[in-house]
Amino acid sequence: MKRLLLTGAGGFIGSHCLSALVGRGFEVHAVSSAVIRDRPDQDATVIWHRADLFDRQRIDDLMDEVRPSHLIHLAWIVTPGIYATSPLNWRWVDASLALLQAFAEVGGTRAVMAGSCAEYAPTVGRCTEGITPLGSANLYGATKAALSILLPAFARQYGIESTAWARIFYLYGPGETPDRIVPSATQALLREQPIACTHGEQVRDFLYVEDVADALVRILDSQVTGSINVASGQPTTIRELLSAIGREIGRQDLLQFGARAADPDEPPVVVADVGRLAREVGWSPSVCLQDGVSRTVDWWRRGGARAC
Repeated sequence: MKRLLLTGAGGFIGSHCLSALVGRGFEVHAVSSAVIRDRPDQDATVIWHRADLFDRQRIDDLMDEVRPSHLIHLAWIVTPGIYATSPLNWRWVDASLALLQAFAEVGGTRAVMAGSCAEYAPTVGRCTEGITPLGSANLYGATKAALSILLPAFARQYGIESTAWARIFYLYGPGETPDRIVPSATQALLREQPIACTHGEQVRDFLYVEDVADALVRILDSQVTGSINVASGQPTTIRELLSAIGREIGRQDLLQFGARAADPDEPPVVVADVGRLAREVGWSPSVCLQDGVSRTVDWWRRGGARAC
C-alpha cells in the first residue's frame, strides 16, 4: 500500500487531488489546519488530520502516526493581497523543511512539493526548467525559489529517495478564492454588473484546477525528479479569458476593456514550456479553456462557495 500524506488538503488544489489519489491506489491521509467537517462529496476512504504545520512537535507526531511513504506538500500562504509580501513566507520555508525531515525520519521515499511560476524572472520567451533564471520580485516567489534550490540537497542529506518540485502556473476552477480574476469576473457578470478591465493583452498560461490536481498526482506516481512546470503550455490573453466567461454568461457587453490602467510592473507574458511534463510524465490537459470556464461558471451559478 502506498500511504500518502497531503498537506493543504482542504485548499483549492488539495481538495481536487483527493479522488485522483484514491483512484491511483493511495491510502490518503489529508491534512488541514481548519476544523474538519463532513462534506457530502468527501471520499469516505480519505483519512483526515487536523494539524498546525508551524508546530514542530505536531509534525513529528503526525508523521509518526501516519508513517507515509509518499508526500504532496501544498500548504502555504496564498491569501490574495497578502501572500506576495507576507513574512509568513519565511515561516513556510522552515515548516516545509521540518516536514521533510520528519518525513525522512519515518522512512518516506517520494515527495512532491508545490512551487509557482512566480519563481521565474521576467522573460520574453517560455519559462523552461533549468534554463529560465529564477528571480522573483516578491517574497512569495523568492521563498518558493529558495526552497526549490534547497530541496534536492536536503533530500540527499536526509535520505529521501526522490523529490520533484512542481512549478504551478495560473489555475482556475470551482473552489477558487472569490476575489481572484475568474471568480470575481464570473460573479460580477452573473449579477449583470459592468467590469472595468485593463487592455487585457497580458499573456498568461491557464490550467483548470482538476487538470492541475491530476498532473500533480501523475508526477507523484512517476520517476520525475527536479523542477517541472505544471501548466497548459497554451498562451491566453486576459482579454480572451474574460471574453470566454462573458460568452458563457451571455454578457460580453459588460466587459469594459481599457477602462483602467494596467500595472506597469506586471510581466507582459508568462507562459510555460511543458516539454518535461509531456515527455517524462506523459501528461497533457484534458479540459480546454472554454470547457473549464463553462464548468466554473456553472459551479458559481449553483451557489459557488456555499456548495463547498
